[in-house]
Amino acid sequence: MKILFIHQNFPGQFKHLAPELAARGHDVRCITLRVNEEGGWKGVKLYPYKIGRKPAQGLHPWLVDFETKVLRAEACFAAARRLRDQEGYTPDVIVAHPGWGEPMFLRDLWPTARIGLYSELYYALSETDTDFDPEFPKANMETDSIRLRLKNLNNMMHRQAVDLCISPTRYQASTFPPEYQDIISVIHDGIDTDVVRPNPEAQLSLPDGSVLTCEDEVITFVNRNLEPYRGYHVFMRALPELLKRRPNAQVLIVGGDSVSYGSAAPKGQTWKQIFIDEVRGQIPTPNWERVHFLGKVPYDQFLAMLQLSRAHVYLTYPFVLSWSLLEAMAIGAPIVASDTSPVAEVIKHGETGRLFSFFEGAQMVEEICTVLEDPDLRASMAAASRAFAVKHYDLQTRCLPQQLAWIDQLYEMQPGTLRS
Repeated sequence: MKILFIHQNFPGQFKHLAPELAARGHDVRCITLRVNEEGGWKGVKLYPYKIGRKPAQGLHPWLVDFETKVLRAEACFAAARRLRDQEGYTPDVIVAHPGWGEPMFLRDLWPTARIGLYSELYYALSETDTDFDPEFPKANMETDSIRLRLKNLNNMMHRQAVDLCISPTRYQASTFPPEYQDIISVIHDGIDTDVVRPNPEAQLSLPDGSVLTCEDEVITFVNRNLEPYRGYHVFMRALPELLKRRPNAQVLIVGGDSVSYGSAAPKGQTWKQIFIDEVRGQIPTPNWERVHFLGKVPYDQFLAMLQLSRAHVYLTYPFVLSWSLLEAMAIGAPIVASDTSPVAEVIKHGETGRLFSFFEGAQMVEEICTVLEDPDLRASMAAASRAFAVKHYDLQTRCLPQQLAWIDQLYEMQPGTLRS
């Protein structure tokens, strides 16, 4: 097969699938914003695209998002046309993440190619992240509904071109409207559970020079960036009581200072510092010294931290499920998590973890303490969560074979079979 990937930050969600296809002898290529010149990665030929201009000044604010995506789609189209004209290239299959708009016009260039899209999330005004947290309401919900419908223009444009979709979780697939449901396969990107596994000999050196081992009482909390979408504010507000209740606990917090989802913090501040400032006066200095902000850490340190964790705390709005939760499950870290729709798909209370209401910090503290005080419970949850992760999300035995079968299904379709 001739397979073309499209992803602005390749490999992204395709970091296992693309090299596996290349290793099987297929002609695998990618157009991406990530590189500046042609090259290769794990058998995949890489081709750059460059965005020609910025969004127009004075454009209606509701249209800025769509214009940004159109500009990327235009630039990707130009790179694809060069590939066609200079090398006579026509892909059999195109696999793309449409979130940034890039593959929007590729059907016009290659009408016979079968197109598969990574369907991450469809924007909705209710029962998702948009109206979830009353502390951070939208300024005007009526106009915000219009803004979100316009933001879905990108999804609507891609629906006209796509043949099949892939979505990593049932919750994420469920956010898409009925016209998508028959073409979405729920297949996760996969966790390499041979690498992401328990290690009772794990150690982690902290910035102050101290070394943590499995003998220490370690509580972990991970965000890509520390922000409300992943419950950072709820966790921080619970810290004074948690540190008081657990006088020997070391709290490890991983995450950057910027924003991955939602709105930026006000007045040039960071969400990280806003909630540090809010709670710091309630925490005596000896307790505060047991809180360690590690920033963004290398992957081996991230795994070591999870291997030490006696309670891994995870919160999220109804939104995309974090890889870090499934990695924590695969590693056998006891999970304490918010009872929100994406989480409930993988955590069953009392079996694979402990659940609490997202906004109930006091309940979260109780669940953490329950886990820390009961070694047998921790061991049972750890074994159950790892078994669940291996059964449902293991890369080699489940997810990658399903992804490869999805590619075969896509290749075998007649172009346009399911497109409306």
